[in-house]
Amino acid sequence: MSRVLVPCHVKGSVALQVGDVRTSQGRPGVLVIDVTFPSVAPFELQEITFKNYYTAFLSIRVRQYTSAHTPAKWVTCLRDYCLMPDPHSEEGAQEYVSLFKYQMLCDMARVSELRLILRQPSPLWLSFTVEELQIYQQGPKSPSVTFPKWLSHPVPCEQPALLREGLPDPSRVSSEVQQMWALTEMIRASHTSARIGRFDVDGCYDLNLLSYT
Repeated sequence: MSRVLVPCHVKGSVALQVGDVRTSQGRPGVLVIDVTFPSVAPFELQEITFKNYYTAFLSIRVRQYTSAHTPAKWVTCLRDYCLMPDPHSEEGAQEYVSLFKYQMLCDMARVSELRLILRQPSPLWLSFTVEELQIYQQGPKSPSVTFPKWLSHPVPCEQPALLREGLPDPSRVSSEVQQMWALTEMIRASHTSARIGRFDVDGCYDLNLLSYT
């Protein structure tokens, strides 16, 4: 599925909680980063990518537009997502992360603002944040690959001559069964047979393990 980068404005981090609840250090334990989309209408969020920098847990809230007569509301779509399995070690501290809409707790349609809530309970790391933040929305859908029309909706002028007799009734047979039947008839009508395991060497026998003739 294609995706399109959404232009955004990432505001500076704000200390939501000064000092961690488990320590007496006078440092931010929780940071908030707000993201706005000034040049984009409300969109369906597809993916969020960023590089972690010593953030242990991440929560995400989105502001969703409903209607012109109803104020937009904030909804929590990700709660305490673990970025560092052990906040006291460096595992996962500087890794690239991708979060998709199917991982979220709510519908990601009509997003107008985004809020990242970063938490680091360990006193070992004096600073933490997320870097290289990018937001993606769903791009145009790729055209699907389909069988020729006559396989599922037969028209006499579009059928090969050998397939015009005995064709299944399209009103009673699913298109998938019609496709399988038509492909089988095409193989049977061909002059060459599909064979596996054929040996044409002096002193060896001819082994036809599979043949459509």
